[in-house]
Amino acid sequence: MFKRKPLLSRWKMEFRQAEAVCLPSAHLHLTAATMQVSQKDFQKAQEQLKLLKNDPGNEAKLKLYALFKQATEGPCNAPKPGMLDFVKKAKWDAWNSLGSLSQDDARRKYAELVSSLVSAESADQKKEASPEEGRHDGYETLLVTTKNNITKIMFNRPDKKNAIDHKMYREIMKALEEAGKNDSTIAVITGNGEYYCSGNDLNNFANIQPGDMEKMAKDAAVLLKEFVDHFIDFPKPLIAVINGPAIGISVTVLGLCDVVYASDMATFHTPFSHLGQSPEGCSSYLFPKIMGVAKANEMLLFNKKLTAAEACAQGLVTEVFPHRTFQKEVWARLEAYASLPKNSLAVSKQLLRSLEKEKLHEVNSKECEVLQERWLSDECINAIVSFFQRKSKL
Repeated sequence: MFKRKPLLSRWKMEFRQAEAVCLPSAHLHLTAATMQVSQKDFQKAQEQLKLLKNDPGNEAKLKLYALFKQATEGPCNAPKPGMLDFVKKAKWDAWNSLGSLSQDDARRKYAELVSSLVSAESADQKKEASPEEGRHDGYETLLVTTKNNITKIMFNRPDKKNAIDHKMYREIMKALEEAGKNDSTIAVITGNGEYYCSGNDLNNFANIQPGDMEKMAKDAAVLLKEFVDHFIDFPKPLIAVINGPAIGISVTVLGLCDVVYASDMATFHTPFSHLGQSPEGCSSYLFPKIMGVAKANEMLLFNKKLTAAEACAQGLVTEVFPHRTFQKEVWARLEAYASLPKNSLAVSKQLLRSLEKEKLHEVNSKECEVLQERWLSDECINAIVSFFQRKSKL
């Protein structure tokens, strides 16, 4: 006799049959909807990107380029550019590094990156809406203020670890000129963010065709000489407040400052030979005088990185403070200095500097001359190429 299956079992069987029929079409419908949303977000992100007022930086631009190419063309299919074509090489490396990332995922990542850039710029604009008291206008890479007889020059490229690009070089010179002429008693240089300054922005060497290398080297040497001259000739007490790691040119010009205060989190690094370059900022003359020939050689020739305590022991740093209380202790002391007779400080500073000013200008000229040659050397070019290759893989 035929036995009927329980009603519940029949319902389960019928549901599975319906599921087997319906799921494929439902899956296709969901996939198509997801793709439509992804494409819509991708197009919206392209429009949002046009509204950015500030340059998001080369690292972000490389990621955007790579994700856009992956989203529109798929995995990298372009021939690898030549070694000296830094820009095209960096773009190719960034795109190629995405491997087999799907176009849908590339669109999604592109939209997420644009959204984060827009949010960051919006937050920065809100900060700028309430400017700091005594703030000087006309600066993009610095925050310059004058308050309590102190002109503070703050490096303000924290997303780039305060690396100095061409614009920043010129703005620092402008800020020093203003500080030298205004009514402030002292000038202070410091950094915004975790770094004091990561030195010369190697993107200064980007976008240069092989035929333009000699002109680039000559122009860069002229700019550097003028930059260091501003430190040599600065007429008032100039104090460096080192809030974090300092590298390259930001370290070498410390010998031209009158006082250097550092957080115990700060480090000091001059990796010139590592980059195929040579010392600058009058360090080839001043560092052996400050810390002794052997210690200066270890730093300038062999790239030794100093802790704040080591730099203080060797005379490059005046005093080290615990990071926790660094800002409070240092600025209290600086305000006390700024209450001293302004003209007396200026005259004394100029008297001390006058004894060696001619020698310092001579050293600066020679260092820039040597650097101009180094920038055209195979060692330096290969080091810069390696830098961009490493950066494109981050």
